[in-house]
Order: sequence, then C-alpha cells, then structure tokens
Amino acid sequence: MEWDAETDILVVGGGGGLVAALAARESGAHVALVEKHDRLGGNTALSSGSVPGAGSRFQRAAGVEDSPDRMVFDVMRQTNGTAPQHLVRALAQESGPLVEWMVDSLDVPLAFVPDLKKVGHSVPRTHGSGGRQGATVVAALEQKAQDNGILVSPGNPVRRLLQDTSGRIAGAVIENAGAEHRIGARKVILACNGFGANKEMLRKYIPEIAEAPYFGHRGNMGEGIAWGLELGARLRDMGAYQGHASVSHPQGALMTWSAIERGGFLVNLDGQRFVDESLGYSGCTTAVRSQREHIAFVIFDQRIHHYLEPKAQDYRDIVAHGGARQGADMEALGAARGLDGRSLADTLACYNSAAGGAATDGDTDLFGRKDFGGAPLCPPFILVKVTAGLFHTQGGLDVDANAQPLRNDGSAIENLYAVGGAAVGVSGADGNKGYCSANGLLAALGLGRIAGRHAGRML
Repeated sequence: MEWDAETDILVVGGGGGLVAALAARESGAHVALVEKHDRLGGNTALSSGSVPGAGSRFQRAAGVEDSPDRMVFDVMRQTNGTAPQHLVRALAQESGPLVEWMVDSLDVPLAFVPDLKKVGHSVPRTHGSGGRQGATVVAALEQKAQDNGILVSPGNPVRRLLQDTSGRIAGAVIENAGAEHRIGARKVILACNGFGANKEMLRKYIPEIAEAPYFGHRGNMGEGIAWGLELGARLRDMGAYQGHASVSHPQGALMTWSAIERGGFLVNLDGQRFVDESLGYSGCTTAVRSQREHIAFVIFDQRIHHYLEPKAQDYRDIVAHGGARQGADMEALGAARGLDGRSLADTLACYNSAAGGAATDGDTDLFGRKDFGGAPLCPPFILVKVTAGLFHTQGGLDVDANAQPLRNDGSAIENLYAVGGAAVGVSGADGNKGYCSANGLLAALGLGRIAGRHAGRML
C-alpha cells in the first residue's frame, strides 16, 4: 500500500487514548494520536477525574486494606455476575499500578479519598483529581504526551480503517481540511468512546434511556463500534450504560453523589422519597426519570455542604448560580421550592428516624437503605433540584484481556485494540444497575494502558 504517512502505533481518540499512547511510547514505539474534535478530552474530560485503585500504596498509607481480588468480588456482585470476568480481573489487577504510574510517571495530580466508600465498592478505593474534574487529568496527560514526543493531532477525524491483503489492520484514512490521507500503522488503538450521542444506536440498543437528556460528549457517535462490526467483531452488553440521577436543573452541573453517600436523600415534587439511594447515581437514574416532570431534589444539611464545597468544583458552580437553596425550616424551604412542604417535613422525620434506628435495628427504612452516612440530618438544610440522564454507554466491542476485539469464533482481530467506550465495559448486562463508581474511567484509562503496553510489545 502507498501511505501519506506512517507510524508504529495509531491511537484514535484523545481522552483515554492519551494513556494508551503514553503506555505505547514507553516501549520506544513511534506513536501518533488523532482526535476528530479540535480539543482533546471527550468523556474523560467531562468525568469526575476519579479512578479506583485496588491495593495502591496510597490506600496502604491510609490504613485501608484492599486487593484486586476484593475489587473483582465487588464488581461481580454489583453486576450479578454478568460482567466479563476476564476484563474485571484484568482491570482490577491494573487499577492500583495504574494510579501509581499516573502519579509517579505522568504527573497526574491524583490523591486517595479515604473518607468515601463509593457505589459498588466495599472499601474506599477512589483516587481523584483536584476539584474532582476530568479536565485536570486530560491536561496533565496531554502535556506529558507532548513532552514524550507523541504526535498529537486534533481536528483530524478517522473515516475508515484499512486492511492489508491478508485482512490485517494496516492503518486508517483520516480527513484533514477536507482532504483524505492514508496513514499506515502497525497497530491501531480505538479509544473513541461509545454511542451516547447517537440516537439511532440508543433506540436500537438502550431504548429505556434513548429519549433522556444526554450529558456526555457530543462526539460519541459509536464509530469505533461500527468499524469493529465491519471487521466481523462481536458485541457485548450493548444495553448497559452509566446514567446519573443528580444533574442540577436547570444549571446542568453534576450534583455530586457524595451528598447522598454522606447522608442525603432524594425526594420528588410531592416531597416524598421513592428509591433506595444506595443503589447509586446510575442505579437511581430510571427511578428519577419515572417521577413527575423527571425531577427530584437532593436533600442534605450544612455539615455535608461544608464537606462538599472545598472538594467539588461542580458543586461550587451550583451554589454560585443559586441552585442550592438553604433554610432552617424544612416545610418552609420545600414550599419555597414548589414542593409539598408538609409532606417534605414528614419525609425528613421518617428518614431521620430510619437513619437513627439503623445503628440498632438494622432494617428500619421503607426502601431498604442500610447505609445512611452521617445522617440523621440537622438544620439548616439544603435542597438542590436535579434531573437524570445518560452519561455514557457501557456496551461495545467484546475484547480479550489485552483489549483486542474478538470475532464471533473467539479469535482476536489482528493489530487492532479497543478501549473505553469503544469496548465493552465492566458494568454487566443489566442496564444502569451494574455500574460501580469510576469504573467507566477505569475502563478508559486502565484498558488504555493495557492496550498500549501490549501493542508496543507486539511490534
């Protein structure tokens, strides 16, 4: 074949793909990364920037006992055994070393969060960026890619993959300024996320969330999945997704679920609870969507507010734009926000009673919640109006433990890798219910490192 340019490894997508590129570069390979948009980041930049790391030295320093085996158990429990176990184990084993490598070698400002046990995890294992924003992670990765001589080319969409005469992946066609260019590559890594912005694919694979607001990156159109299908790859868990049940309305900023985990709860416009909030921000998505006007309110107290304000930029944005209303009298506060104030006050009393009784009786909550964080809540109280929507899809190309897409007969497609939303995640087969906090970013960054490392070794 004739090429306009050649490289050892071509990475398609500039979010989690940055990790794949950096891991591949460590082998000495020449690496190029192309991104269809003018800015890097994708869903990685829109995420909270949090990565679970099982057994990291940061956990050990904080006195937290953890291991990859424990993380495997947690994920398989959360997904009712439906997640691809080979990927769960590969990512659990990678997670701790990934966090340490990102801090030590890539200068990503991650710090262990010891005081929160996130959804689906039996111990604290989240390592988050400053302000808990993915853009901080992307900025650090982009800088390190430039420092390491990786050719990073935003504004260059891939149009199709190319195969040699034996059917092996040999490169890709990219578009630049309206002209197509053939780029030869010995290995191609697809890191171009899922299909959350593609209504046609959503209606086909995840109709329950297809008409909900989408809060992920608008470029997530599922091209990588389509290219894999053209090559004979098989799909897995296409109905899985990560929703979020607390996006501030109308501000659109993410209302951190830490408010719930530390003792807050959800009510609807009638001032009544309607779900066990410990199902998590993804697990509660359909419950919020089923409420009148698709609206709910996060209720918490000033103690939780003081915890969140210095830690979460999105929450500070909500406060700055008037989205967090405060008051000492719950009935009056609810009425001022358009809720049934008397009902809300009664709900608070029942919730506080359940939270207070959980320490002694165990099963005291009407909805089955057992972990109430720091509740009962005390005045003054805060209300944040929220809605629910889709953040990213979790199904994709079925891949092996090296992140290589698999055909229907189980064989790997030569020279091709898929990570992040292009590949199947570890959220199982049951819609939004199997998602563990931060496992979406782990699938992007962890599989990215696995793919880049393997691709570099196989040159």
